[in-house]
Amino acid sequence: MTKKQSIFGRIGQLLKANINDAIDSAEDPEKMLAQMERDYKNSIADAESSIAETIGNLRMMEEDAAADKEAAQEWENKARNASRKADELRAAGNTAEADKFDNLVKVALGKQLQAEKEIKASAPTIQSQQEVVDKLKSALNQMKTKLTELQSKRSSLAARAKTAQAQKQVNEAIGSVDIMDPLSEVNRFEEKVRREEAKVRGQSELAMSSLDQQFESLDGLADDAEIEARMAALKSGG
Repeated sequence: MTKKQSIFGRIGQLLKANINDAIDSAEDPEKMLAQMERDYKNSIADAESSIAETIGNLRMMEEDAAADKEAAQEWENKARNASRKADELRAAGNTAEADKFDNLVKVALGKQLQAEKEIKASAPTIQSQQEVVDKLKSALNQMKTKLTELQSKRSSLAARAKTAQAQKQVNEAIGSVDIMDPLSEVNRFEEKVRREEAKVRGQSELAMSSLDQQFESLDGLADDAEIEARMAALKSGG
């Protein structure tokens, strides 16, 4: 468990720091997500290297245990053969030689016992390391699953991030402008045009009024001439 924590604790802290830096300094969401993917791949590679080392150590312990087991079996066979030889020599009356082989039996049995102790002592460590390796492999598979999820979401996340950034820029642009109603300016211009039109109409009316007065003056002169003519006719007896 300690090995598992040391590997993934270190990788997790490093990965989190890299991702936080990428997010905080990101200007281009797509580049940021690409960097996140690269960091995650690098973390997976680091994890695979550490796990491979742990597995290698486990396999070495298993090989040593297998060698101890093989040695124990060999020493047992040697002890059995030496004991058989001792029995044969003693049956033949050669006690001195029989005792030598019995001593060899004791030595072989001691070696066998030592090998068996080493096998027994290493068994819990091997079992513990195997559990660690299994958990490390499971955690690594989870990391790879997360990487696949990140890769599948990368395009949609980048698009959403760009949309959000664009909306933010639009909002900032709108907020920085003194908003006014454009129709109010149009209305002011329209009012100015109406005043100009009214002025023209006024000038036209003035011009027409002057012309009417002129015609009225002419009409007045015609009346005076008619009156004078009729008066002259009366006086002449017509």
